[in-house]
Amino acid sequence: MSQSNGVSHVGASQNGVKEPVHPKLTVITSRASTYLLTKLRNKKTKTAEFQIVGDRLMRLLGEEALARLPTVVEGEVETPCGPFHGLIDLPGPPTCVVSIVRSGDILQEAVRTLQPGVSVGKILIQRDESRPDKPAMLYYKKLPKNIAQSFVILVDPMLATAGSALRAIDVLKESGVEDKNIMFLNLVCAPEGVAVMGKMHPDIEIITLAVDDQLNEDKYIVPGLGDYGDRYYGTTEDV
Repeated sequence: MSQSNGVSHVGASQNGVKEPVHPKLTVITSRASTYLLTKLRNKKTKTAEFQIVGDRLMRLLGEEALARLPTVVEGEVETPCGPFHGLIDLPGPPTCVVSIVRSGDILQEAVRTLQPGVSVGKILIQRDESRPDKPAMLYYKKLPKNIAQSFVILVDPMLATAGSALRAIDVLKESGVEDKNIMFLNLVCAPEGVAVMGKMHPDIEIITLAVDDQLNEDKYIVPGLGDYGDRYYGTTEDV
């Protein structure tokens, strides 16, 4: 297992389960993220607390994503008492945060709050629950005109089958965005989804807080945390 400063990379193990191989998978681990994510997983956590905890956790995840932009590199600054070697910003392509509506909007807002003025895009994709394979269907898209020249942070809290993520990536690629200029940011992954992403888009960096055990027969992540959007917005009693 490779770990550094609370970051697990490819081949790490969580809950005794070996993560699927993906050349650009990073699992962020810290006491704070584990504490907050555990609260979200708890089926007894009600909507009001879920929103508060979710917003806190999304900001932590957003900070990690912004610190991993290609324009953030090692460099030196002068402190009042001398030089310090750390991470600095360089000029580069604009950043665009694209959400997979609607759960992705929550994570998108967290990143937008951390970096005011960042451009945003929306892609509405929903699973067809009437079909056994639950395919991802595209219903709407709205992207900035300069999307092809931007570095895109694609956001969605859950990566299950990867159907929605793959469809959203197709939309971005159709608009001229290359895989190397896409980062997929989310809270919890299923190993099946990560494996598919690794096979189809190995050049897309994945930043997540957890890779769980598996998908169940309904294509939900186990142990997961249920439907993030429904629990956050209070649109169902099922958790």
